[in-house]
This record gives sequence, structure tokens and C-alpha cells, in this order.
Amino acid sequence: MVKLIHTLADHGDDVNCCAFSSSLLATCSLDKTIRLYSLSDFTELPHSPLKLHTYAVHCCCFSPSGHILASCSTDGTTVLWNTQNGEPLAVMEQPSGSPVRVCQFSPDSTCLVSGAADGTVVLWNAQSYKLYRCGSVKDGSLVACAFSPDGNLFVTGSSCGDLTVWDDKMRCLHSEKAHDLGITCCDFSSQPVSDGEQGLQYFRLASCGQDCQIKIWVVSFTHILARSAEDEAKQFPEDWSEDDVSVWLCAQGLNDLVGIFKMNNIDGRELLNLTKESLADDLKIESLGLRSKVLRKIEELRTEVKTLSSGIPDEFLCPITRELMKDPVIASDGYSYEKEAMENWISKKKRTSPMTNLVLPSVVLTPNRTLKMAISRWLETHQK
Repeated sequence: MVKLIHTLADHGDDVNCCAFSSSLLATCSLDKTIRLYSLSDFTELPHSPLKLHTYAVHCCCFSPSGHILASCSTDGTTVLWNTQNGEPLAVMEQPSGSPVRVCQFSPDSTCLVSGAADGTVVLWNAQSYKLYRCGSVKDGSLVACAFSPDGNLFVTGSSCGDLTVWDDKMRCLHSEKAHDLGITCCDFSSQPVSDGEQGLQYFRLASCGQDCQIKIWVVSFTHILARSAEDEAKQFPEDWSEDDVSVWLCAQGLNDLVGIFKMNNIDGRELLNLTKESLADDLKIESLGLRSKVLRKIEELRTEVKTLSSGIPDEFLCPITRELMKDPVIASDGYSYEKEAMENWISKKKRTSPMTNLVLPSVVLTPNRTLKMAISRWLETHQK
């Protein structure tokens, strides 16, 4: 039996997506808004509609707990919302600025994937709201995404029909043309399938396309368990390949330089050794502003390498300088920063949070004495 029990007609334009949590229904529309409804009686919540996007909203999804809602838009951003009060938690900008078509949380809510019209795919840390890794597909817009039930893999589908499997380090594990006229949706089954003879486990994946076909795939996770030490070492920039450098350039919004760097065979080690002279004379980058941006990003990368080598806990590093904090303070966004760095940020960058890009409710900085004591204890232990 099928029976219509309710019709909602609050949006002012086409409704692009809907999503359920255990207690709410979320909808998003070309009218730039997201609306939240209670499942008990389908009344709209007092803090709905959610308004922040400046263009059409294409996709929305709940975190597994239902406490956070993600939405993505033509304006090139993915916004995380607190579903209990409707307040935005973070505005995450796609590095390329391209319209974001799809977003999806990992099963444990620690990560979020966003896919854009230019084929870029970003893996975000959903707890710190920072970009973790960035990649791209060769052709078409990204229109579909799904995580494996254990969160070790995710798959993206493009408007050109390519199905691409990525691991949790944003390494492309497999890609092939799945549907001639483009993919419309994809999803993993929740239960694994066992190979009785070898004891291997697989997950089934379904993809749908505009070729009137639904295809069922099996995906093995065995290779993830057998990752080599050499592969794991790739987290260090000096071990990056030329392709890894290309991914890094895209993540920094330097897509136009990918061809130049590839032409000159720039790998991780050579990237870290680039100077203003080599950028101008060897790579022939004429724009002074562009050269300055590249050098600034490389210097940030060198700092990150130094941090990885030192083993300093990430929570002891200032999010702005990526250096060990000496005088940590708590800002009104709830994050801790080095006092001098945050004061400079507020004076130069207006009143926005370095972590969320949202306007700071207050510019008051409160000393974080607990963190300062923890850093002191760590230094005493590690500097003997």
C-alpha cells in the first residue's frame, strides 16, 4: 500500500535534494535556501529556512548522528549547519571556486567529501573544517558520491560517466567509464560479501546512469590492508611524485600552474627547493603576485614538513602559523591560536575566523592557561 500523507510547498523554486535524519527532513532548492522539518508532524522548525548560500543549493546531507547538516551550492561553498539551532558552523570554499554539486559525510562523521562542476573533489576534515586532500577527475562534473560502510573508500561519479574509487588518503585506486551518457547516482551496500574460498570481503556498489542502466560492482578492500611502507611515506612532501605535486597545486588554488610544473618535472623534493629566482628564470612564471603566492605556500609546506618531523601534537600548533604556541588564547570561534598571530589576523583580515571563515561574534581573546600548561609539560618531557 502506498498513501500520500503530506505535501510540503514552502520552497520558491525547484527542490534539488532531500535528506532524512532520525528526527528531521532537510530539503534544498534553487531558491538558495535549506528547510528543516520535524518528522513527528512535518512542521517547519523555528530556525528554518537556513540562509547563507548566495546561489542555488544542489545537495544536502546529514552527518550520521544527525547533529550536523551539510549543504553545497553554485556559489562554490559547502556549509556545515548545527541542526539544533540553525547556526552555520563553517563555510568551506572549494579551492577552484567551482560550483559544488554533491557532498557526503563519512560513516564516522570525521570527513566530508565535496565534488564540483570542474571535476575537483575535496576531502575535508569535518571536525576542524580544514581541507585535508584535493584531487580531480579528467572530465565532467562530479554529480554523485558515496562512502564505503567502513569509511576506508569513497567513490565519485561524473556527468561524463566515469566511476572513480578513492582511498581515505585521496589516492585514486580505480577509474573507468561506467555509463556512456553520465552517472546520476551511486551507493554502497551496507553488508559485505565474503569469498568462501579465500576468505576475502567485498562490498557491492551500484551505479545508475542516463544510459538506462544500473550496474552492480564488487569492490575489494584487501589492498588497503596491505599498503606498503613506501606508500605510507608519501605523506611527507619530499617523497611526493609529480602527480602528488599537481594535487597540492590544485588544493592551493594554483590549478593554472599544473602544466608548467609537470613540464619541468617538479616532484616533492624539487618543490621544497624552489626559490623566487627559479620560479622566474626556470619556470618562467612572469606574474610577481603569482610567484609570491607560490613561495608563501611552499614556505607553509616547509613548516608542515618540520612539524611532521618533530612529532609535535597538532593541537599544540597555532592554526595560523603552524608553529608551537607560546601564549595560546581562545577566540570566540572556540579555537585556540597564538595570541600575537590572532591579533594580527583580526587587524588585517577583519573579523573572520581563520578556521571557519565565518564572522567572529567577538574579538575578545581569552588566555588558554590549560593548553599553555599542557605545552609546557610536553616541552619538559621532549627537550631533555
